[in-house]
Amino acid sequence: MAEKGQIRIALAGNPNCGKTTMFNNITGAKQHVGNYAGVTVEKKEGYKKFDGHELLFIDLPGTYSLTARSLDELVARNVIVNDNPDVIVNVLDASNLERNLYLAAQLLELEKPMVIALNMSDVAEDMGIKYDLKKMAEMTGATIVSTVGRTNIGTKELLEATVSVAASQKAPGVTINYGDLLEGKISELVEELKQAGTVTYPLRWVAVKLLEKDADVIGKVMRFENTEAVIEKAKAIREEIKDQVDLDVVFQEYRHRFAVEVYNTCLTQAPTQLETRSDRYDKILTHRILGLPIFMVVMWLLFNFVNTVGAIPQGWIEDGFTALQAWVITVIPEGQLQSLISDGIIAGVGAVLSFVPLILLLFLGISFLEDTGYMARAAFVIDRVMRACGLHGKSFIPLLLGFGCSVPSVMGARILDNYKDRMVTILITPFMSCSARLPVYTLFAAAFFPPEWAGTVVFGVYALGIVFGIVFAKIFRKYLFAGEAEPFVMELPPYHLPTLKATLTHMFERGIMYLKKAGTFILAASILVWFITTYPMDVEYSKDYDALHDQVAQTYEMKDAETLAHFGIATDEQKDQVNEIVDNMKSTVADATTQAEDAGEDAPEIEVEDDSEAPELFNDIKEQNEQLFPVAWAMYKNSVNLDDENQKIDEQKNSEKLEQSYAAMFGKAINPVLKPLGFDWKIGVSLVAGLAAKEVVVSTLGTIYAVGGDTDHPQALTDYLQNDPHFTPLIALTLMLFILIYPPCIAALAVIRRETGSWKWMLFMFCYENAFAWIACFIFYNIGLALGF
Repeated sequence: MAEKGQIRIALAGNPNCGKTTMFNNITGAKQHVGNYAGVTVEKKEGYKKFDGHELLFIDLPGTYSLTARSLDELVARNVIVNDNPDVIVNVLDASNLERNLYLAAQLLELEKPMVIALNMSDVAEDMGIKYDLKKMAEMTGATIVSTVGRTNIGTKELLEATVSVAASQKAPGVTINYGDLLEGKISELVEELKQAGTVTYPLRWVAVKLLEKDADVIGKVMRFENTEAVIEKAKAIREEIKDQVDLDVVFQEYRHRFAVEVYNTCLTQAPTQLETRSDRYDKILTHRILGLPIFMVVMWLLFNFVNTVGAIPQGWIEDGFTALQAWVITVIPEGQLQSLISDGIIAGVGAVLSFVPLILLLFLGISFLEDTGYMARAAFVIDRVMRACGLHGKSFIPLLLGFGCSVPSVMGARILDNYKDRMVTILITPFMSCSARLPVYTLFAAAFFPPEWAGTVVFGVYALGIVFGIVFAKIFRKYLFAGEAEPFVMELPPYHLPTLKATLTHMFERGIMYLKKAGTFILAASILVWFITTYPMDVEYSKDYDALHDQVAQTYEMKDAETLAHFGIATDEQKDQVNEIVDNMKSTVADATTQAEDAGEDAPEIEVEDDSEAPELFNDIKEQNEQLFPVAWAMYKNSVNLDDENQKIDEQKNSEKLEQSYAAMFGKAINPVLKPLGFDWKIGVSLVAGLAAKEVVVSTLGTIYAVGGDTDHPQALTDYLQNDPHFTPLIALTLMLFILIYPPCIAALAVIRRETGSWKWMLFMFCYENAFAWIACFIFYNIGLALGF
């Protein structure tokens, strides 16, 4: 490491030790998220300029050990032994130090310069716990820094210690004594490794791992030259001492003894508060009877909060895109370019982007619950339900990730050591509604249900997904992966109030991913959908729509002439005065409509039948123009009716052109399959497009309705849906049910293929979810029809 160059720092620790909070506090927005080479475990790196150095923090997966039983543990260990970071910063939870020191013991064996961040020291202090940090430093050989990651206390001192240790490159120099018998055999193996002279890993650590029969390390050693004798020597030693010690557990026992010894020696004051504040909260929140109802209420409140609060900025964004469409129509000449930008890009992408506030609020709520420690309790509460279907509460963690995105949810199943638990969890993951489905649910809930019910409808769909997941987990556990589920063991971190910075960071991290998808993939999908709904251009119409427009124009010209003659209006000056009054009436209606929308009220409806009276809205105009108002009111009605007639003709023409588009051809080809569910070809096209990404369902419908609607008067997608006579609340609910059940996006399917290592399971999921979606929606729709909905 150059004195003023980049310092590579591996950040290691148990889950819930505050490691990620410290990582976010130190690196802020200077983070990069990717995957570790060769695997799909998420890799987070962050940068920090400090004291003239550039610090590169590598946030390792949170693990309890480095025995490489799971992929997360293997990745964390390989980063340290293969990538050679300059320093390991081991974050320990001061309130649960004894357990955390087990991982520290394993990190010491890797013989890397090490700093220990004794985090959550405020929680330990509240519990009355005190440590001798000097003694701890002596026993571990590491530099010890007391921190409170949540409030950034001790962060500067931690960075100073890290830079100092990186400069000295002094390893801890502490070894764990495994007893006379094992120490002798370890020494024999170390000598054998020295003779080979090719292994670049810490030799004592390699010797221990060979005696532990660590498959990954054995594979690594075999890739070095002249190591055949080493492998044979390790095999012979294991065979020699197998009756004297249990090699499967003896090394873990000695490491645990070391952790206990360090803890007991350094502990200067034991906990004085036996029942913590978290314990008192848990008596209620994890109560055997009340725990599950409380969890359901919390989730219900979250979704109502998202829908109620999010609807306000969502309306602003919808209005903004509608205004943008109207502006584009005025500045770009009529033609294909105007249609592409207005009906394709703005209508498609705009329909998706309008849901950004809801997505952000959902992530805000989930991040808040995660950071408080409540979600760990939710896993504990759900354990009873999980056990009933053959799983355990630990499966809830990856399933919970599914509410954000199915991809990390499937990958998160790696935390399950049992193959059968892992497979069942992966197969039911898509029932957890990802954030991409939220815009679809919210769209139809807002279009067909009162605002006070919209949040409950969305919550009901999410809850139904959980029920389906539980039912299918039971089926899969009984028929595909029979066997006993493993017991559920999970740490419950102490409750604490999250910092605003940490919660907002989590929210924006996930929100940016959604925006990137809208700006790339969904944009491309919107353009493609616009193309297949706009083309072919040479459509043979059943009617001469231009002639119909001319006919209507002639009819209303005659009506206008008759009206003017009836009221004795003959001069050009009188006609101009009447036209000016009519324009004033139209402006008044437009202003009143805008004000009503801004206030969240219904726009004024004006009857324009032959015998309709002028509304109170025009009273001021009537008072100012008493003599000419009657003729102006009659001419206004003629003008509105003319616009309505022309709009109907345009809608018929656009509808007929849309019916002959490539999209309609495809939709009608699959319509026989979807018609029994009440779906038309538009829904069929959107569902197929939604296999690429669920948000595309919204953008597809937005584009189809924009292309088929009145191009001169763009509307929000909810308005188009409400005006579509084919759509009903029953069909909306059926479609929401179908989207809940049918397969996840292509990216999730690809990850399922990779995680299961088989095309068979990916195809099985694709087929069973499509079949179940059709059957469930067929039953639901026909029951709804039978009940008169």
